[in-house]
Amino acid sequence: LRASCLPPDAAASHLGAITAYFVQIPVSGRSMVRSTFLSAVAGERGISADRLSETLHITKSELAVVAGLPRDAMSKTARSGSVAIQLRLREMSEIIDRAIPWAGSELAAYAWYRSQSLRSFGDATAEELVRLGHGEKVRAYLGRIAVGGFA
Repeated sequence: LRASCLPPDAAASHLGAITAYFVQIPVSGRSMVRSTFLSAVAGERGISADRLSETLHITKSELAVVAGLPRDAMSKTARSGSVAIQLRLREMSEIIDRAIPWAGSELAAYAWYRSQSLRSFGDATAEELVRLGHGEKVRAYLGRIAVGGFA
């Protein structure tokens, strides 16, 4: 949805809602813009499996499966901080985060992530693509759509 397609007062309201969705987070003396969802699921060493599973109302075992990881990958904090696991959790979180503004809520974006088939990827869902290691392609796809590109 492009603001130029909306009446002026609706565009201002839409842009205000998008701006309110993001917060400033200080990072080493600098300020980095991050969404409230990513802030909520971030831990000290990346994405927190506990926070993400709590936010999405699922167990850590379910989170592991949805992210394409072994069920026991989230059983120990040290394991969930590994580079491979953090990569998958970050991909999943960022994809859900990009869907929240147009899905309407975190849970609606999560439902989209799990169930909406993407024609550009042979009708695979974002979940299936992340499980196969193609999360970056889904993020690029959502990025194109966000700037007015075609699916």
